[in-house]
Amino acid sequence: MNYLLTGATGELGTHALHYLKEQVGTDEIAALARTEEQAAKLREQGIDVRVADFSDYASLLEAFDGIDRMLFVSSQPGGAVSRGEQHKNVVQAAKEKNVSFIAYTSFPKGADSASPLAQDHILTEKMISDSHIPHTFLHNNWYIENEADTLYAAAEGHPFAYSAGEGKVGWALKREFAEAAVNVLTGKITAPEILELSGTPITYTELAAALKTASGREFEVVAMNDEDYKASLIKNGVPESIVGFILMIQNNIRNGELAVISDDFEKVLGRPLTPMVEALKEFLQN
Repeated sequence: MNYLLTGATGELGTHALHYLKEQVGTDEIAALARTEEQAAKLREQGIDVRVADFSDYASLLEAFDGIDRMLFVSSQPGGAVSRGEQHKNVVQAAKEKNVSFIAYTSFPKGADSASPLAQDHILTEKMISDSHIPHTFLHNNWYIENEADTLYAAAEGHPFAYSAGEGKVGWALKREFAEAAVNVLTGKITAPEILELSGTPITYTELAAALKTASGREFEVVAMNDEDYKASLIKNGVPESIVGFILMIQNNIRNGELAVISDDFEKVLGRPLTPMVEALKEFLQN
């Protein structure tokens, strides 16, 4: 069996490669990298690296040669070629090369999500379904690492600010999402078509309380409206283009887009998720 990881040089992909090597031999693993420079570090680990870009269909055809099962890590939006077009290339190339299974990292709630961030994922899920390639959609909730700036600053005593109100999020460590993805990829667990991978949904107030315990530090927790939060972010040097994205996420959370209650995560891992205080301690040590 030959397994391919896309996004293998990113943070999620790096974790996924670690877990995949625990389950199968390196001779069964291939990894996708966009450049030879990125590929070099993976080759040092004895990994078969395929250099390809989602924007280059011909390179994907070559990269997918001989691949049985693939972890398709979604690309970042905002590139010269749209994410929708990139993902279309991946799905079409996978179909042409007879890839037998795709595990795709998608967005919470899938087609039921009203978030602008979900739209490319909804399109990709449809393309994969229409391809008739067997698959599982991994509806990944929010990584603790996505809150890095806020968490690190607060752990140093700075205010913990947000504008998401009482909205809840199913935060978990990125490595746990990666481990779940690999368990699906290898068939270690028999996965349904859709998995809602979410921690227990909590508010920012609850996250801040857990951080105080994890860090042993006291800090002010400040609930803001969007206008004040925007001003605070700009004052702290966050570029306005990124500020807009952050505010969109805060609105998504306020509107319940990430408040997913599911036990899928624990079922796929075969154990409970790392408790939030312990997860935050681990995060702060990295």
